[in-house]
Amino acid sequence: MAESMKGLTRSYRCGELGITNVGETVTVMGWVQKQRNKGGLIFVDLRDRAGLLQILFEESICGTEVFEKAAKLRSEFVVAVVGKVAKREGAVNENLATGEIEIQATQLRILSAAETPPFPIEADSKTKEELRLKYRYLDLRRPNIQNNLILRSKITSTIRAYMTGEGFLEIETPMLCKSTPEGARDYLVPSRVHPGTFYALPQSPQIFKQLLMCSGYDRYFQIAKCFRDEDLRADRQPEFTQVDMEMSFVDVEDVIRVTEGMVQKVCKDAIGFDVQLPIARMTWQEAMDRFGSDKPDTRFGMELVNVSDVVAGCGFGVFTGALDNGGSVRGINVKGQAEMPRKKIDALVEFAKGYGAKGLAYLSVMPDGTYKSSFAKFMTEEQLEALVKAMGGEAGDLLLFAADKNSVVWAVLGALRIEVAKQLDMIDNSKFNFLWVTEFPLLEWNEDANRYVAMHHPFTMPMDEDLQYLDTDPGRVRAKAYDIVLNGVELGGGSVRIFQSDVQEKMFEVLGFTKEDAYERFGFLLNAFKYGVPPHAGLAIGLDRFVMLLVKADNIREVIAFPKVKDASCLMTEAPNVVDQLQLDELQIALNLVEEDHD
Repeated sequence: MAESMKGLTRSYRCGELGITNVGETVTVMGWVQKQRNKGGLIFVDLRDRAGLLQILFEESICGTEVFEKAAKLRSEFVVAVVGKVAKREGAVNENLATGEIEIQATQLRILSAAETPPFPIEADSKTKEELRLKYRYLDLRRPNIQNNLILRSKITSTIRAYMTGEGFLEIETPMLCKSTPEGARDYLVPSRVHPGTFYALPQSPQIFKQLLMCSGYDRYFQIAKCFRDEDLRADRQPEFTQVDMEMSFVDVEDVIRVTEGMVQKVCKDAIGFDVQLPIARMTWQEAMDRFGSDKPDTRFGMELVNVSDVVAGCGFGVFTGALDNGGSVRGINVKGQAEMPRKKIDALVEFAKGYGAKGLAYLSVMPDGTYKSSFAKFMTEEQLEALVKAMGGEAGDLLLFAADKNSVVWAVLGALRIEVAKQLDMIDNSKFNFLWVTEFPLLEWNEDANRYVAMHHPFTMPMDEDLQYLDTDPGRVRAKAYDIVLNGVELGGGSVRIFQSDVQEKMFEVLGFTKEDAYERFGFLLNAFKYGVPPHAGLAIGLDRFVMLLVKADNIREVIAFPKVKDASCLMTEAPNVVDQLQLDELQIALNLVEEDHD
C-alpha cells in the first residue's frame, strides 16, 4: 500500500550528491532502477532526472521493518529514502557521477508501487520505437531522452536571454488563423459560432510578424508552435516549434549577424562547441552546382563536376540527348572504389531512379589504368581520357554520371553523394559544419499549376539588380533570401520582405494572382501596408531540428516530448480519433467518408 510523504522534503536530486556531501543526512526520492538483495545487505539504484544514486539498506542500521520493506522493492517503484551520505566501501563506479558515494538508508517510504514495465527503462534502448511511443510516459523516463529534453529546455532559455539582450520583444501570435493555401496543406479547425467556416492552424507566424513590424515593435521574436499537414520524415513533424524573429529597418547582413550570434551562444552553452564566426556563405547556384543540394553537407568532398562541355558531341546518346534538351551531364568521383561489385553499383542505379534518374552511367578507372564502363564503347579513347581528367580521376576511382535536365541531375547526384558517403563511412560525425546559402531563386516553375510559384513566400524581396527581370524573365530573378544549414540539414531560413506596394503588386501578378485574389488572401496585410511600413526582414530556425543535430539524434522524435509517428498519429493517445455525433452536429458538419481502394 502506498505511503504518503508525511512531511518529508526532498533535499537533493539523486545526481546532485557527491563526495563533498559525505556525512550529511539527506532525503532523496525517485524511481527504483534496480534492486539487488545480497542477504544481509540490499542495494538499490535510485533514479531521477538528475541521475542514479546507490542506496544501501543494512538491517543493523535501518532496522528490520525498513529492511523487509526494501526487500519488496521492484523496478519503477517510487520511493522516498532518508539516510546518511557515505563513501562507498566497495568499488567506485567511475561511469557514474555519484559513483564515489552511497546513501546508508535509515528510512524508506514506498510512495507508489509499479507493475513490471513492458520494456526496460534504460539508455540506448533496443526496444522497437512503436512500443516505446505507445508507452511514451515510460520512454520519457529513459536517461538519454531526459537529457535531450533537459538540453532543449536549456537551449530555449539561452535563446530567450540572447534575444532579449539584443532588444527583441517576445510576442505571441494567434493559433487560430485564416487559411491562405500556398505551400503545405493547412490543418483546419471548424467554427461552431460561424457554421461552415474554418480557422487554420498557423504554418508559421509570417503575416502576423510582418504586421508587428507595421505596428512599430521593431524587433519581435517568439518560440512558436507551427503546423503543417504534410508527409513526415525523420526531421519533420505535423506540429513543430520554430525560433521566429523579425526586425525593422534592416537588410540581409543585420539578420545574419543576430542569427550567428544566437547560434554561437546556443552551441557554446548547450554543448561547449565554439562556432567560428562569420559562418561560411555560398550562393544557391554554387551550392547546386557543387553539391546538388540547397542544403549541402560540407563535412566531406565528392563534389559534383559538370562535364557537359567534355562529352558534347560524343557518341553516347544518353549524354548528347540530355544536352540537346537543354540539360547537363555531371558526375561524382568515388575515390578508391573502382572495384566496387557490380551488385552494389546496380543498387546505386536503383537508388538514383528513386530521385528521377532514368539510369546511372559509370566508369571505373581500374588499378592497372584500364577502363571498365557502361558506356565506353560509345566513346573514343581520347574522349574517355578527357572525361577522366575532367573528373580528377585516378587509377582505382569509380566515376558516376547523371544526364538529364538540371533539376533532375542535381537531385540524383545530390542524394547519391550522401548515400555513397554513408555507405563508405566518409562523414565525420564529430563535426558541426554551419553554412549560409544565399541568393535563392525568387520563383520556381510549377509544372502542375503551369505557373511560377514563390520558392519561399510571396512577400520575399527580389535582389535590387534583378527587379528589372520580373516582367521579362521571372526565372532569372534572385531573392534576398537566406537559409542556415548544419551538416546537410536546413536549420531555418528567411528573407528581406517586400515593403513597397508596387513591387508587391508586381509579385502577385507574376504569381498569377489578380488584385482581387491577393486582397482575398492577404487583404489585412496589404491594407496595413497603406499606413506606413518600414523595411523589414526576418528568419525562423527549426528548434526541434537544431536540438536533434546538437545531441546527434537520428530522429526528431528523440527530442520532442510527445511526438507523432509517420502517419501523423499518436500511438499513446490514439489521436486523431472519431468524435461524438453531438459534437459534429454542433459544428454542423456531415462526414462524407470515401472508402480507400486497396486493390
